[in-house]
Amino acid sequence: MSHAHSLPFSVLDLAPVPQGISVGQALHNSLDLARHAEGLGYHRYWLAEHHNMPGIASAATAVVIGHVAGGTKTIRVGSGGVMLPNHAPLMVAEAFGTLAALYPGRIDLGLGRAPGTDQPTMRALRRYMGAVDSFAQDVVELQAWFKPAVPGQLVRAVPGEGQDVPLWLLGSSTYSAQLAAALGLPFAFAAHFAPDQLMEAIAIYRRTFKPSEALAQPYVMICIGVCAADTDAQARRLSTSSQQQFLALRRGQPGLLPAPVDDIRAIASEAELAGLDHTFRYSAIGSPETVRAKVQQVLDATGADELMAASQIHDHEARRHSYEILARVRGDLVQAAA
Repeated sequence: MSHAHSLPFSVLDLAPVPQGISVGQALHNSLDLARHAEGLGYHRYWLAEHHNMPGIASAATAVVIGHVAGGTKTIRVGSGGVMLPNHAPLMVAEAFGTLAALYPGRIDLGLGRAPGTDQPTMRALRRYMGAVDSFAQDVVELQAWFKPAVPGQLVRAVPGEGQDVPLWLLGSSTYSAQLAAALGLPFAFAAHFAPDQLMEAIAIYRRTFKPSEALAQPYVMICIGVCAADTDAQARRLSTSSQQQFLALRRGQPGLLPAPVDDIRAIASEAELAGLDHTFRYSAIGSPETVRAKVQQVLDATGADELMAASQIHDHEARRHSYEILARVRGDLVQAAA
């Protein structure tokens, strides 16, 4: 934790649509949270591409990034991530080139290899089905669109060419870790929903990293779930919203973000409860003290350069408060390391 003084904390927003709220209100909530995060000193604010998910409002990710960047001043805004198999790299370069032209020095482009959806929706997105297999080529192609055009170049990314848009690779396995290392790109791991290969992926990334124009040394960001409240009991109750949403997804019934319940054990089987414990094992759920201990544990175990927090909390004010507590936790950790 020697770099704790500069350890940035960031936000992953899944643009949740809670029960009883319209999509428009959910998107206004995202901007409100981004402004709040900016005021609290968070480093970046990322939005994720998902499709056919009633509880997630950020399918048109670049549009939502524009909405958030336009309503904030200093915080970096980006994708966590854009699912590259769903898009022609040129269109991604144009969209993010446009954002970078509007909000220079503030736009990040995190890229994912999964489609972020189911097979029928994948077909509806009208990309050929082998797209996942061309991920590495697509990333390299995307990098090329951001380079200044050369004489005689027939196709140009306008906007896009010559723009400074940092590319990140996002992963929940070792594949993206290897690719990020080979291309010398920063790497973000989705430990908030896929904890299993976290330590292995980070080790591979650091061991095989090749310096590039983009990055001299490996840079690892870990995303974990955070649900912070004034007491452990309050936080545990609030966290039942994301648990229910995850169970619904596992049961093949994705829906809106549900209100919290008093006892998750009443609505889940033993096997499902074990699955929840496993999936959320890196999550920091509890009072400020509990969250601080868990975050410290994750940072010690991973040596992460940056921590990103995903907080799927039904009540918007409670969600704002969770990020307030996490900002204070960061302050405590920085002081303790000084």
